[in-house]
Amino acid sequence: MARRLEEEYDYLFKIVLIGDSGVGKSNLLSRFTRNEFSLESKSTIGVEFATRTVQVEGKIIKAQIWDTAGQERYRAITSAYYRGAFGALIVYDVTKPSSFENVSRWLKELRDHADSNIVIMLIGNKTDLEQLRAVTLEDAQSFAEKEGLSFIETSALAATNVEKAFQIVLGEIYRLVSKKNLASGEPTPFSAGSFKEGKTIDVSESGADSRKTQCCSSS
Repeated sequence: MARRLEEEYDYLFKIVLIGDSGVGKSNLLSRFTRNEFSLESKSTIGVEFATRTVQVEGKIIKAQIWDTAGQERYRAITSAYYRGAFGALIVYDVTKPSSFENVSRWLKELRDHADSNIVIMLIGNKTDLEQLRAVTLEDAQSFAEKEGLSFIETSALAATNVEKAFQIVLGEIYRLVSKKNLASGEPTPFSAGSFKEGKTIDVSESGADSRKTQCCSSS
């Protein structure tokens, strides 16, 4: 039954994780998709993704979550990375003020390259390090409200709010897609049938040790 749920789905939504290197994007990905956390995790080289199938309002949703390196030298992946994304999580580390300050730059990049209707959530990660907190909850909430973003704080290590964050984003994407579908009276291009045949997108920088990823495109 579990295998059948994994293979069959009503919608596939691509979600991208962005933010500075070291804020915990890879552990948020592994916590949500595999319920794993590694203190020894190394910086992501290039791009990788993982999937997980969940139920949202009675529909089977396959989330394809992309994780990329935050280092400047991998910026060449930008356009391919954002293409076809329906949701984005901008992650900062609550113990590193610089990672929060850089959220504005990540948000600008996202809005420059992604679809204008993309669902965006701001995530303050590593709340398990409360004694080292350097970014207040109030400052982050204020920024999110000003920019019209969803906001939540998480701990990938303690598994706090990780499930909730992804469920909120997936639910919001599904409601937007359903609304478009109802308004047009036609099948949405986001439905499962559009994604059964994937194609390979090479998002690696020339000469970089990046992984090629098998991705599904909406174009």
